[in-house]
Amino acid sequence: MASYLVTGSSRGLGLALVSRLASLPSAQVGKIIATARQDNSPQLTELVNTSSGRVELVKLDVTNKSSIQEAAKLVEGKLQGKGLDYLINNAGLMDWSSTGLEGMDNLNDIFHTNVTSVHNVTQAFLPLLRKGEKKVVINISTTLGSFAKAEVYRQSPTPAYKISKAALNMLTVQYAQQYEAEGFTLLAISPGWLRTDLGSARADLPVETGAEKVLDIVQQTGPHQNGKFLNIHVPGWENASGNNQYDGEEVAW
Repeated sequence: MASYLVTGSSRGLGLALVSRLASLPSAQVGKIIATARQDNSPQLTELVNTSSGRVELVKLDVTNKSSIQEAAKLVEGKLQGKGLDYLINNAGLMDWSSTGLEGMDNLNDIFHTNVTSVHNVTQAFLPLLRKGEKKVVINISTTLGSFAKAEVYRQSPTPAYKISKAALNMLTVQYAQQYEAEGFTLLAISPGWLRTDLGSARADLPVETGAEKVLDIVQQTGPHQNGKFLNIHVPGWENASGNNQYDGEEVAW
């Protein structure tokens, strides 16, 4: 029974990931720690209340180091001496600048949430991950952070988001290299363009599909994929027209 912690669980992909995990057999998925900055999400509250104790909510503001440290202590208690198997760094922000770089006035805020906070959370939970059997850390990224695909997404007016996710991918590689000898697996995964508040109703895929396909990768991964940047696989989307294809392959950096 593997244990999971998901950041940014109050809505969007984070909420869908927790919901999907809770739907899987308890023999496969044990304790699910859903973290969120606020505890006022009705959907997440309902998940917690109907999970027979499998899903537990921990307050965690990923941008606040004191909140991260306090959450790590609470999670340690909830795991009752056991380690954490999977950490999914999902919390993130996206900018929107209609004038591109000239209008980009929030790079520090976006970078802090999407990169620095991922480092701070991972760092704080390393002791629990070391005690876990799986030792897997997943960083939710995007193909918009790929240098190789920069031309494809030239028109997307989200410069700070692109910059921060490119940096997140390198952070993932740095962690993968440093902790490889300890049996860790660090992955960046692009979940696709999903119909969430962040992705909009015009997006390609329902958020539930993104969550399912992300977890397909997560639950099959291991040290052989350490440091990789992977795309989800959605049958029928492998060679789709347009900017986005979901072929399950490694994303070109």
